[in-house]
Amino acid sequence: MAKKKINFMCTAFRDGFQSVYGARVFTKDFMPAVAAAREAGITHFEAGGGARFQALYFYTNEDAFKMMDEFREVAGPDANLQTLSRGVNVVGLDSQPRDIIKLHAQMFKKHGMTTIRNFDALNDVNNLIDSGKAIHDAGLKHEVTVTMMSLPDSYHAAAHNPEFYEKILRQILDAGIPFDSLCFKDASGTSTPKNVYETIKRARKLLGPNMNIVFHSHETAGVSIQQYMSAIEAGATQVDLSMSPCSGGTCQPDILTMWHALRGTDYDLGIDVNKVQEAERVFENCMKDYFLPPEATKVNPNIPFFPLPGGALTANTQMLRDNNLMDKYPQIVEAMGDVVKKGGFGTSVTPVSQFYFQQAFNNVMFGPWKKIAEGYGKMVLGYFGKTPVEPDAEVIKAAAEQLKLEPTTEKVVDLNDKNPSKGREAAIKMLKEANLEESEENIFIAASCKEKGILYLTGKAKVNGVRKVEKEAPKAAAPASKNTSGEYTVTVNGTAYGVKLNGGNVVVNGVSYPLSIADGIKAAAAPAAQVVVTGSQDVAAPMPGLILKMNVKVGDEVKKNQEIAVMEAMKMENPIYAPCDGKVTAIKANQGDQLQAGDVILSIGGTQVVQAAPAPAAAPAAPAPSAAPAGGTEVKAPMPGLILKLNVKKGDQVKKNDEIAVMEAMKMENPIYAPCDGVVSDISVNQGDQLQADDTIMVIA
Repeated sequence: MAKKKINFMCTAFRDGFQSVYGARVFTKDFMPAVAAAREAGITHFEAGGGARFQALYFYTNEDAFKMMDEFREVAGPDANLQTLSRGVNVVGLDSQPRDIIKLHAQMFKKHGMTTIRNFDALNDVNNLIDSGKAIHDAGLKHEVTVTMMSLPDSYHAAAHNPEFYEKILRQILDAGIPFDSLCFKDASGTSTPKNVYETIKRARKLLGPNMNIVFHSHETAGVSIQQYMSAIEAGATQVDLSMSPCSGGTCQPDILTMWHALRGTDYDLGIDVNKVQEAERVFENCMKDYFLPPEATKVNPNIPFFPLPGGALTANTQMLRDNNLMDKYPQIVEAMGDVVKKGGFGTSVTPVSQFYFQQAFNNVMFGPWKKIAEGYGKMVLGYFGKTPVEPDAEVIKAAAEQLKLEPTTEKVVDLNDKNPSKGREAAIKMLKEANLEESEENIFIAASCKEKGILYLTGKAKVNGVRKVEKEAPKAAAPASKNTSGEYTVTVNGTAYGVKLNGGNVVVNGVSYPLSIADGIKAAAAPAAQVVVTGSQDVAAPMPGLILKMNVKVGDEVKKNQEIAVMEAMKMENPIYAPCDGKVTAIKANQGDQLQAGDVILSIGGTQVVQAAPAPAAAPAAPAPSAAPAGGTEVKAPMPGLILKLNVKKGDQVKKNDEIAVMEAMKMENPIYAPCDGVVSDISVNQGDQLQADDTIMVIA
């Protein structure tokens, strides 16, 4: 008897990149692997969407539409090219109005896509109605999706069982949403094989024998092959598979692994295994220079307790590495369980998985529920749709108070249609202000990527966050005695200076100066007089991040706590506030610059003085150690960050849990609360100081 063919989509070039490399992969590097996969007979590819839309503008400084065009050219005219959409969120973390939802489908059709898989992390069918209709009306195939996960029995989750998923499917049918195939998507890989079997069995009974039913999972929890076998036995006709090095671990199981699992059964993938092996060798060679995070290749047995999807896991660990906070990762994921339970049991898939991670991060860094992450808070208040279960009442109350928003039951698209900061007109306004072409593509880029999209379109964006070892052209061997470090100690008139040559700059005792070197000796001009600012207050970057906006210019008068700039880090926008009243006397960073913690953004106040160009500064003397507090309770920084506000002064009386200061970190403002009643006997920091974790802020006696 002939074996039944199981169809598959190759996810290596979208979900594979997102799950393993944080979606930060250059187009030129992987197209040879797409060609090799095509030669191996693979005709169905995931080619974009999800994080592989924004990531090109945010990290690789490429155009996602051009990437899709190239993918179509390489994969051939007959390939089924599929992308991923997050319902009313389309390809971003924020939700959109109807005009942008419609434009998304039209642009992806224009740029060569065939199918869009469309899901809502909350399984709120209202979020699938307009998005599904837009996909269908654009002439694309619509793959409607039900999102899944399984949690330990101790979580007492009323959702996420076969009865719940059947209810959602019936709601999709009752809503009349047009679709060509149905996917059950388990981004965290936690669904029990029994739940998978029962869910797909019920779906097959409802939809009849001819509907294409797809099952998607990840190997993160170690049960994906058993899930896939259960899905196939229950009636699934397609599964998602990947290719090495983007397979297993946080991604889908490998094509070759599934081929092996099906041997001796009534099912077959219909592949030439030798050609697939060769395609994988090509792909491995394409990716050999990229950093492979160790957690991306592992099965994690604790994932059912903190259902972090593969596509979010490595994206967040990459950001933690960027910010030197990877040591906090075990505590953050442990805190996710409570965040999921109290947040209403939305499926842990983008954007909800990111909301969960951000709130768990806040709970670890600042104390449970002291700081509500904006996305998480809006979710529990109803601004992303209806959660499967009512969120915890105390969390709703905290979110409403901190975000100054009332809970809502209004449809997300209706809210967004009324929001003047969203939609085509808002995007066109951004383009006009930047003197950019108002093309349909640019409108969508501006709407979905906001300021970072504008940075790309204006040419101010830079490659950042791509962990790849770039090969350099071979150089002639230098004499053994030659200094190749570019670092020197130069002694002039008895004074030693530490000098480091760095491209077009020279760093002298830690201060950077422009550098120009020419052969021969030319008469040196007298040092040019220049305007310098003395006595000013510097505003420094509180953490590594990107300058998204500069809201002021030199000469502007600002007030204390006025928003003067916006930095982006950890997928969050962080306002930078003026630490004092005064005039902006210097701006040392530009929009689009990638800064490190402590880099100066601008200066406020001070006196402008005309003087000759300065000689290299001598190394600063080490600061004298401050006196130890004479007793009392020390208030320490809970994490690295910037002192944004000091709400008290020495001698003030405070009560336990009074807000005494605000620190800024991870693009979030974090209140610091008094640990006890008492009098502020000492303040060890100033507004604008950059602190490390456990640095003393003040003492309460």
